[in-house]
Amino acid sequence: MTAPSRLRAADLLRLGTSGLRTRPARAVLSALGVAIGVAAMVAVVGISASSQERLQRRLASLGTNLLTATTNPVPGGPTALPPDAAARVRRLPGVLAATGVADLEDVRVYRSPAVDPDETGGLVVTAADLDVPRVVGAHVRAGRWLNAATATLPATVLGATAAQHLGVTRPGGLVWLGGHFTTVVGILAPAALAPELDVAALVGDAFARAELRHSGAPTRLYQRATASSVRSVRDRIAPAVQPQRPGAVAVSRPSDALAAVDAADAAFTGLLLALGSIALLVGGIGVANTMVIAVIERRREIGLRRAIGATRAHIRRQFLAEALVLSALGGAAGVGLGGAVTVVVASVNGWVVVIPPTVVALGAGATVVVGGVAGLWPAVRAARTPPSTALSG
Repeated sequence: MTAPSRLRAADLLRLGTSGLRTRPARAVLSALGVAIGVAAMVAVVGISASSQERLQRRLASLGTNLLTATTNPVPGGPTALPPDAAARVRRLPGVLAATGVADLEDVRVYRSPAVDPDETGGLVVTAADLDVPRVVGAHVRAGRWLNAATATLPATVLGATAAQHLGVTRPGGLVWLGGHFTTVVGILAPAALAPELDVAALVGDAFARAELRHSGAPTRLYQRATASSVRSVRDRIAPAVQPQRPGAVAVSRPSDALAAVDAADAAFTGLLLALGSIALLVGGIGVANTMVIAVIERRREIGLRRAIGATRAHIRRQFLAEALVLSALGGAAGVGLGGAVTVVVASVNGWVVVIPPTVVALGAGATVVVGGVAGLWPAVRAARTPPSTALSG
């Protein structure tokens, strides 16, 4: 009795690559479709992960425990917070620090008294407590912040945008503020969690009360809380500041805006991933088309192999292996291309390169699925070809 023919793994691999070696141009073009889809997936997730890592590091450095309280316009409600609002907040459990600022509505700042009063440039004059930079995480780019002495004098610290608009590049110059020549003692760097300070000329609370008719009531509070009590403190601030009208106080967390940007990026990433999946599907169709053409062109080869003892299972495995190899090559090229794109984009933007291993595994797994699905029907079709028909065709 004749022993059934066997197809070893090494022979299967050789047969699976023979068609690709004899038609390299077609194989490259077919694999390119898979490569583009996988590259799109890897690049989109890698770039998004690198960007999110940058955001997370930025949030970690700035702190996500900063809360901001302002007046919430309601009919008959107050237009400012109580003068002792910061002291009330400091007494809440979990609060690390609290400070206040007041935007002075009728006070403006100009480069000189000769400037048209209507040309405000959107700048505001703000009375500030001495601990504002420490609480909001702002840094002085040039000069120094207000101290106990300069807070009582006509001295100002300009926000980054205010300094640029006024044409002030270094401390020591004078600006026209509230009808006074005021010395610029410092310039702030952009404040990520308090961007309203960027357009402000900040003066000491004592000077504002004495010379600028400031009532002492803050219009905005900043407070830091322990990480574990941010939510509870957020709920208690309004009742503590305005017990009779808690609805007149709005409390927000500035880092939520940055988190919203991250969420928008995630949504955009999902859209691009969908496009990458479509490209991968198109690549799979290209592989299937290539395999169907290969079956038609190699009918004599199939008939000859069947005539010398190859079974239908052997033929089926051969063409399925060829489809898998073709997709695997495209997947490997796609992972490499997507990784390279991620490295370039992250390097240009100064981000840390992050390529999640899961997306690499997902890309490789997707190519196996695409190859298997794309090659299954052509492989079955090849296996069903009768030897007599194949040899006579």
